[in-house]
Amino acid sequence: MDLSNAQMTYLLFGIFAAILVFASTIGYILKLRAGYAPAPVIDNLNARINAWWVMLLVLGAAIMLGKIAFVVLFALISLFALREFISLLPTRRGDYFPLLIAFYFVIPYQYYLVYIDWYGLYSIFIPLYVFLLIPIATLKQEDTTRFLERSAKIQWGLMISVFCISHVPALLNLKLPGFSGEKIWLAIWLIMVVQASDVLQYVCGKLFGKHKVAPVLSPSKTIEGLLGGIVLATALGVVMSWLTPFNYIQATIIGLIVCIFGFFGGLVMSAIKRDRGVKDWGQLIQGHGGMLDRIDSICFSAPVFFHILRYWWS
Repeated sequence: MDLSNAQMTYLLFGIFAAILVFASTIGYILKLRAGYAPAPVIDNLNARINAWWVMLLVLGAAIMLGKIAFVVLFALISLFALREFISLLPTRRGDYFPLLIAFYFVIPYQYYLVYIDWYGLYSIFIPLYVFLLIPIATLKQEDTTRFLERSAKIQWGLMISVFCISHVPALLNLKLPGFSGEKIWLAIWLIMVVQASDVLQYVCGKLFGKHKVAPVLSPSKTIEGLLGGIVLATALGVVMSWLTPFNYIQATIIGLIVCIFGFFGGLVMSAIKRDRGVKDWGQLIQGHGGMLDRIDSICFSAPVFFHILRYWWS
C-alpha cells in the first residue's frame, strides 16, 4: 500500500530518530569506556549528537504545526543568530537606532514576505533596501567614529543571519512541475546533507586526518576529513534523493555543491571568530557553542540550493 506524503514524513523522522538512538548509544558506551579520563573527542561527538536531537525535535514540531510554525521557527533562529553576531562585535550608542530597525522591523518583515511568497520583494529587501537604510539610520546620532565598519557589521549580520537563512522556509514556496512530494522534504534534505557533512568531516578528520586545510582559520579541519565528510554526505544526499526532484546524478552534483558551500561558510564564520579572538559564537547550546556555530554552513548553502531549484526546476 502506498504511503501518503504525511506518512512518509513521519517515517522519515522515525528513521532519523532511530539513527540518533544508535548514535547516542555508541556515544554513551564510548564515554563509559573512557571512564573518568579526559575524552574531548568523545565529549564533542556526544555534544553534536545532543544538538542533533534538539534540532530533530524542534524541526519535527514545526513541521507538524504547519507552514506558519516553520516560518516562525526560522525567524527565531535568525533572531538568536543576529543577536550572537552583533554581540560579538563592538557597538556604539549611534548603533542603537539601526539595531532596533534590524531586530524589530527587518526580521519580522523578511519572514512575513517569505510567508506570503512575495519573492520579488524578499529577494531584494535586505540586499538592497535595508543595505541603504542601515547607514541612513546610523546618521541619527551623528557619530562618525568607525562609521563604515559599524554600518557594514549590521549589514553583514542581516545578510548572514536573516537573508541567507530565510531561504530555508522559502523552499516551501517553490513550484516544481512534476514533483509530487512535500516541499518540506526539500528543506529536510538540505539540512540533513549539510549538517551530516559537518559531523562527518569532524569524524573523518579525527579518524584519518593528517593534513590541515586551514590551520589558522580552523585547526581541527583536515583535507582527509573534508574529502571524507563531503563524499559521505553527498552519498547520503543520493540515498535521500527520493525527497527531491533530483535523479541520482543531479543529487550527486547538488549534494557536492551545497556541501562545498557549507564548508566555506564554516571557514568564513571561523575567520570572523578568530578576528574577534573567540572560539564560539555563543553558549546557547551548552558545551557546543551558539546558534551560529550550528547553522554557519547552512547560511551559505541555503540560498545556493534555493536558487538552483528555482531557476532549474521551476
